Amino acid sequence: MKILCIGSQKFGEQVTGFFSNTQNQVRSITDTRILESGIRKHPFDIALIDDIFLKSRAKTLALVIKQINKKKKPVLLISSNRHFSHLLKMKKLGVADCILKPYNEREFVMRVNAVGKGKKRIVCIGGGTGLFNLLIGLKQLPQVLLTSVVSMSDDGGSSGKLSESLGLLPPGDIRRSLVALSNAPEVMNQIMQYRFEKKGELEGHSFGNIFLAALAGVKGSMAEAVRSLSDILYLQGIVLPVSKALTKLVAQFEDGSLIKGESKIDRAEGRSASLSIVGLSHEPEVEAEPDAVTAILFSDYIVIGPGDLFTSIITNLIITNIREAILHSSATKIYICNLMTKPGETSGLDAQGHRREIVKYLGKDVLDYVLISNTKLSKKAIFDYAKKNQAPVNLASQKSALSSTQAKIILADIGDTRELVRHNSVNLKKQIQKIIGITS
Repeated sequence: MKILCIGSQKFGEQVTGFFSNTQNQVRSITDTRILESGIRKHPFDIALIDDIFLKSRAKTLALVIKQINKKKKPVLLISSNRHFSHLLKMKKLGVADCILKPYNEREFVMRVNAVGKGKKRIVCIGGGTGLFNLLIGLKQLPQVLLTSVVSMSDDGGSSGKLSESLGLLPPGDIRRSLVALSNAPEVMNQIMQYRFEKKGELEGHSFGNIFLAALAGVKGSMAEAVRSLSDILYLQGIVLPVSKALTKLVAQFEDGSLIKGESKIDRAEGRSASLSIVGLSHEPEVEAEPDAVTAILFSDYIVIGPGDLFTSIITNLIITNIREAILHSSATKIYICNLMTKPGETSGLDAQGHRREIVKYLGKDVLDYVLISNTKLSKKAIFDYAKKNQAPVNLASQKSALSSTQAKIILADIGDTRELVRHNSVNLKKQIQKIIGITS
């Protein structure tokens, strides 16, 4: 792949260093006076523009992007401007992707390769076991770049204790995504998932959570801790926290009551588990992490779910710039429905109801596909879950589902009941492959 760098000499040297051990060729234009002729003269497959190089020449930047697009070559912008309006403007100008400063070398190389080599960029939004199983499956596809945008509202268990005592973002969902995308030796992944069981101060804590908390202290933030651990685990993808501020998830129920805290909502504490959630918010409100916004805005596919509807999925959608990025993205949007209802969240809610809640919090029906399981569950599984007040998510009327959405409804065998009822990673991968049109 031939890479054209438009920026300072230092920028060109840095990119050359990033790709020094590959067969990629890097050329640089470091003089604004020869921009137009340089673009015409040098053959290239992808152009990288450091926007600080043209900071005082907004019109020039637009013209350069237009000139490169005329050659039917992708533009990847390196930018220090993290505002949503700027990112949206760049997308409308024809920029294929935008890497925000400061950037990580591994992520930089992965994103350049993804755009330059025409890989499918898939952003997965959610949390918990559902997101973990989805990533495990999609990681097997070499033609994609996976980015996991992870919920930051978990306040229970080990994550909650570390978050409260250290003032850090909860590490649990991040840890799961890191392990799912890891290419480290299996023993390292086992260590990351190891939970201390003997009585004492560490009882109930996951080693991976503690490791992330320590890295956050060393690096100064959870986002930088995630990047460092991604390097250690040889991540086959990118993991991004959806926000960087501590917050409490607040659910309003149909009787007017308010419950604060993801874990309390999840456990249906202090109320009837059959009450429906009619509103969801964060207290205090949080801003989306710009890196997560950028990944969504410039993606090819956005996969929402699976995961607990309100506490793992919608908790992300109510963050303003996340929602706006989804709405403005030209990506194909896929929603994967849950297999079982959840007491305190989705009791009695069918597949159509799940989809309707997603659309409600997005503010617009922009879903292109809705993937619903038609896996036949065993009588034992249904009985065991009934004791926990959980039931299979009803498919609802196919005719009703089709008439109420523009999305294509796909019924498929994507469940797994060998132990607990979970989504099957392999079958999820196969269905996503069909949608995006690639083979293994």
